[in-house]
Amino acid sequence: MKLLYQTHSPYARKALVFAYEVGLADRIEVVHHETSPLRRNEEVFAANPLGKVPVLLRSGLPAIFDSDVICAYLDTLHAGARLIPLEGEGRWQALQMQAVAQGIADAGIAIRWETQRRPKELRYAPLRDGYVTKLLASYDWLEQSLDTSAPLHVGHIALATALSWLEFRELPTFRPRPRLTRWFDEFSSRPSMLATPLWGQTQD
Repeated sequence: MKLLYQTHSPYARKALVFAYEVGLADRIEVVHHETSPLRRNEEVFAANPLGKVPVLLRSGLPAIFDSDVICAYLDTLHAGARLIPLEGEGRWQALQMQAVAQGIADAGIAIRWETQRRPKELRYAPLRDGYVTKLLASYDWLEQSLDTSAPLHVGHIALATALSWLEFRELPTFRPRPRLTRWFDEFSSRPSMLATPLWGQTQD
């Protein structure tokens, strides 16, 4: 398999960390691709009509895109415990945490557009502030709701890679929240995280 990747994408990193955690990383060739709404990447568009990474290319089979879908697919290829529980309350907790992680990454990207990437004369501070509010409210929710004793699941991976990216981009921090900070720092020491560092800048 081949993973179309971007070294500074929280979503691509989520898929790759997942692959490490389920023991499939050695079966995947990782190929970096720069993508941006302002910069068309023809190879990525050929596999994903949204023009975004990650994309998983499979021999003789259609490409799979979107980190959630890629993780769900990879979870069917290994013999270990499922990281996306199949049933019960654990399934909904894992998927809900994954959704929150996706949301905070999306909010961070929106903040970057209104503070760095959009031309200054087109930036809209009230929209930026609205997304900052979403980030901070999500941090507060995670501080109260994160089950630090739960077995590893896809939500943990999504959350750790999202928080890592938010720090990488120097966006509003979660660190005043001690439970969330302690959990993140411990998770960041996992081999899967150490093997997939973020680096590089968006090229519009």
